[in-house]
Amino acid sequence: MGATTILNIIIGILVVNYLWEQMLDYLNLRNQKEHPPSELQDICDQETYQKTLSYHRAKSRFGVVSSTAGFVVMLILLVTGAFGELDQWLRQFIDQEIWLALAFFGTLFLLADLLSIPLQWYNTFVLEEKFGFNKTTIGTFWSDKLKGYLLTLVLGAPLIFLLLWLIQRLGAGFWIYFLVAISIFSLLINLFYTSLILPLFNKLTPLPDGELKQAIEGYSQKVSFPLSNIFIIDGSKRSGKSNAFFSGLGKKKKIVLYDTLVDNHSIEELVSILAHEVGHYKKKHVVINYLLSIVQSALMLFLLSIMISNEQLSLALGGRVLSIHLNLLAFGMLYTPVSKLLGLFLNILSRKNEYQADDFAANTSSKAALVKALKKLSLDNLSNLWPHRWFVFFHYSHPPLVQRLRAINQNH
Repeated sequence: MGATTILNIIIGILVVNYLWEQMLDYLNLRNQKEHPPSELQDICDQETYQKTLSYHRAKSRFGVVSSTAGFVVMLILLVTGAFGELDQWLRQFIDQEIWLALAFFGTLFLLADLLSIPLQWYNTFVLEEKFGFNKTTIGTFWSDKLKGYLLTLVLGAPLIFLLLWLIQRLGAGFWIYFLVAISIFSLLINLFYTSLILPLFNKLTPLPDGELKQAIEGYSQKVSFPLSNIFIIDGSKRSGKSNAFFSGLGKKKKIVLYDTLVDNHSIEELVSILAHEVGHYKKKHVVINYLLSIVQSALMLFLLSIMISNEQLSLALGGRVLSIHLNLLAFGMLYTPVSKLLGLFLNILSRKNEYQADDFAANTSSKAALVKALKKLSLDNLSNLWPHRWFVFFHYSHPPLVQRLRAINQNH
C-alpha cells in the first residue's frame, strides 16, 4: 500500500470520525425534554432542571467548537505534511534516533497543549464559572499545567524511550517485552497513585474520628472490605463537583472522598456511595478491567509490530525517510477504528458493572439512601438527564441516571 493511499485512509478516518461524533452530539442535544424525568420530580424543580439544560447546551456548543478546531488543525497538518517537515527540521540538530523521537513527541505535546490553552481557559474560567462550578484560581491553573508537564517528563518520556529502545534492539518482537513493561507500570500506578501522584495536585487529609468514620468502618467490617485509610480530598480547590473512589489492590484499600461530597450528603448517603465502590471490588471489576486493559494493549502492540517498519507510513505523513516516531503517529491514527470498537465493548461492560455495583450497594447498605445519593450527585453536577440512547451506547461508561434508578427499584 502506497503512501498516498495510506494518507487518504488516515484523512478518511479523521473525517468520518468527526462527522460521526458531530451527529451523536446533535442527537444528544436535540433529545432534551420540557420537564425532568418523573423519577426526579421529587427533588428537581423546574428552575434546577432549566439550569441542567443550559449547562448541557453550553457544554455541547463548547464541545463542537473544541472538536472542530482540533479537526481543522489535524487536517491541515496532514495535508501539508507538517509532521514530516517537523521531523526534517529536528534532524538538523539531532542525529540519534531515540532522542530525535523524544524531541519530536515533546514538541508535538507542547505545541498541542499551548494551542489548547485558550479553550482550557474558557472552559474553566468562563463556562464552569458561569454555572458555579469553578473554584480554580489562576495560580492553580498554571501550577497544574507545570506539574502536568513534569509528570509527562518523568513518567511518559521513560516509557517512550523504552519503547523506542526495544524497537531498535528487537524489531517486530518488541511488543511482548513492552507489554510486560506497561502492565507492570499500570499496576504500580494503581498501587501508588493516591500516595505519590495525587498529593502533587491535591491535599489529602485523614478522615477525623467521628460518626462518619465509624459508619464507614462499620460498613467495611460488615462486608469484609479491607479498608486501610480514609481520606478527604480538597476537590473544592478546583471544582464544586463531587466524586469518590478507592485505590490500591490486594488487602490494602484507600477510600478517597471529595470534600464537596461530604458537605452535600448525609452519612447514610455517603455509606451507600462507598457501598457502590465496594461493589466493584467485590465483583472483581477492578481486576477484570486491569486484565482487559492488558489484552487491549497486547492487541494494539501486536498490530503495531506488524506495521512499525513500513516506510510508507512515514512517507504518508510527509517524511522523507523511515522514522519510527512518524510510524508510531501514523499507526495511532490508523488504529482509531479499532480503538473505537474496543471502547464500545468496554463501555457496554462498564455499564453492566455499574448495575452490579448498584445492586450490591442496595443489598448491603440502604436502597433509599443510594437512590437519594444518586439523584443529588446528578443534580449537583448538572448531569444530562435525557441523553440520547445512541450517545449513551457509544460514549457512556455509566448508565444514565434514570435507567440506574429504575433498575434499583425493579430489583429491590
